[in-house]
Amino acid sequence: MDWQALTLSLKLAAATAFVLLPFSVWLARRLAWSRFAGQGALEAAIMLPLVLPPTVLGYYLLLGFGGASPLGQAYHALTGRALVFSFDGLLLASLVFNLPFAVQPMQRAFAAIPREVREAAWVSGLSRWQTFLRIELPLAWPGIAAALALTFAHTLGEFGVVLMVGGNLPGETKTIAIAIYDQVQAFNDSAAAGMSALLLGLSFVAVMLVYRLGRRGGPR
Repeated sequence: MDWQALTLSLKLAAATAFVLLPFSVWLARRLAWSRFAGQGALEAAIMLPLVLPPTVLGYYLLLGFGGASPLGQAYHALTGRALVFSFDGLLLASLVFNLPFAVQPMQRAFAAIPREVREAAWVSGLSRWQTFLRIELPLAWPGIAAALALTFAHTLGEFGVVLMVGGNLPGETKTIAIAIYDQVQAFNDSAAAGMSALLLGLSFVAVMLVYRLGRRGGPR
């Protein structure tokens, strides 16, 4: 077992879920309850990581994060380091390819809350912020938790984008998925099998959690 790669993967998955949570809640709530110009294009853009081949998405992220890009130049000016082939670049890429996994379950959860419930809270004297904290979040919580589980599991298993943007630097960008690939290339089947079994178990638990939360968050 490559514990360094596993630790890095868990760190990346936790950081991705933590950073995406507030933005995804805001975006999912807006998409569920608002109608605005360009909404269809925005929803399509959010969905793109689900249908694009990882190499294509990784290629465009590599261009966007590279030293010749405005973002890459700004990062280098601030830190003196390159954004690509770094943990920060890997985290930024992870936020992009996990966006649909975070937004979609939350959007469905917020859309399932009847408008009358919010209006009743306002009539009862709750402010919009109080309604959000005391009414909306508890009702949408199954969808939010499902989104976090999907995001965490998907981050652990992502390979193509991670390899293209982060490379294979031990302790910096070498995740458990890349470690499995390395062990297969080295014909170390026992190590690859052990790490693959661990990822399989984690993914199974995450999917089971999503289904359980989906049943709990059904029609109320």
